[in-house]
Amino acid sequence: MRQGKAPMALNFLVSTMLALLLGAAPALAVEQCRFIQAKPEREACYQRQEAELAAKRKPEPAADTGRLDSLKQLREEDDAVYKSMRGICRGC
Repeated sequence: MRQGKAPMALNFLVSTMLALLLGAAPALAVEQCRFIQAKPEREACYQRQEAELAAKRKPEPAADTGRLDSLKQLREEDDAVYKSMRGICRGC
């Protein structure tokens, strides 16, 4: 009976440690500028964070405008072909 409890306790311990590590990872990723004593280093830290935030907030690039232009050009060419077809097939 003792053999069954040891693996279960080990599994619980391992899963708990894994959950704690995954939960703490985002908190460790952020640099804590306020604890830096030297003012130039602290301000440099704040500037780095500001640049990272600006990069994250940067909007996604717009859709490929070249593709949109080519679609417009195709539509204009199609319209020209349809107009010329109407002139040929009036009696059809």
